[in-house]
Amino acid sequence: MSIKVKGFLKDVGGASRVTELRKKSIAGASAVPHPEDNIRAVADALHPDHMEFRVISVREASPTSRVYRMVSADGHIPVFQAGQYVNFRLKIGDSELTRPYTISSAPCDARGENGYIEVTIRRNRPYLVPDYFFQHVGVGTRLRGNMPFGTFYYEPLRDSKTLLALAGGSGITPFLSMAREIAYGKMKGVRLTILYGSVHHSDIVLAEELAQVERDCPDVKVVHVLSGDESWEGEKGFITKELIAKYMGRDDTVMFCGPLAMYKLVEQAVTELGLSCRRFRHDVMSQPADPAQIPGYPGDNKEKRWRIRVLRGIHEDLIEARGDEPVAVALERAAIGVDTHCRGGECGFCRSQLLAGEIFVSPYGDGRRLMDKEMGWFHACSAYPLSDLTIRVPIL
Repeated sequence: MSIKVKGFLKDVGGASRVTELRKKSIAGASAVPHPEDNIRAVADALHPDHMEFRVISVREASPTSRVYRMVSADGHIPVFQAGQYVNFRLKIGDSELTRPYTISSAPCDARGENGYIEVTIRRNRPYLVPDYFFQHVGVGTRLRGNMPFGTFYYEPLRDSKTLLALAGGSGITPFLSMAREIAYGKMKGVRLTILYGSVHHSDIVLAEELAQVERDCPDVKVVHVLSGDESWEGEKGFITKELIAKYMGRDDTVMFCGPLAMYKLVEQAVTELGLSCRRFRHDVMSQPADPAQIPGYPGDNKEKRWRIRVLRGIHEDLIEARGDEPVAVALERAAIGVDTHCRGGECGFCRSQLLAGEIFVSPYGDGRRLMDKEMGWFHACSAYPLSDLTIRVPIL
């Protein structure tokens, strides 16, 4: 292929000609400022900094889970992909917390005059934010947040047309969104098989919704795997290498969403099955309640108490922190604003700088750049104090 040029001198002198044209345009422009920025307007519509949602219905999804349907207060819901999440900003006590929840409704449910999104929240044990939703969020409640976030969604340029989804507990939510999108004809040619691990058939999250989409769409198949229900006539036990091999096709993309303990078993299984890295994808791994589950975490640190000197511009705070909690949790408890989104170390919204002390950074979802690691930057949601610390956090 040849490239045509106007000639050496004309090409070299191109920059000066452009400069002259710019000067003429500026000289002939209006003195009245033109504040409109169409590109900025499109970007703000796709990713608004702040949104307000209004809950319009709440229904049971299982004895331990609820589905919250909500609309945008201004009627606009940004475009999102099946598998992405919304980040809520919740005022609980003196603290403002941010928490991500995967959208369990389909993207096409958000379109049109009566568009909405749904999030499914499970509370199978006492926990701060699920407790708040179950006790204080009902029809008419308004919630602040923003969306969409996350990279855990089907991408036709990368993923195969046949998907094998491995889910545990509330990890079913992104796959219900994908299944519904397939059923609505919005993911053309994609076939989805879901292996869904639960304990007992009476507490399968979103069981009716999954059954309905399976009835409506031949391209969606749901296989329940129960670990604690002897009366169950289907697959029993855990999602093992043998079970994955039974349902996995030759060129499937395997996608996982579930608790950390399950992830460890699944990762080992797909590795032993010889699945290539490009064919195995998992959602952001939230840090476990017990950090001893994280490889490399020093177990004797769990019971220790540390102090953190927190610098925000010229402001300084001294707060207490436990060895078994991420730095972001200590900041939230002290009512110091920290902008977390993924809560797994991937997105970098809570990026902070370590000025003194020692931390343990979870290897799961460590999304830091190499330079950040070398310069002492860390993500507060996935780092645990191992000593007294001095840190610098962004000003919100």
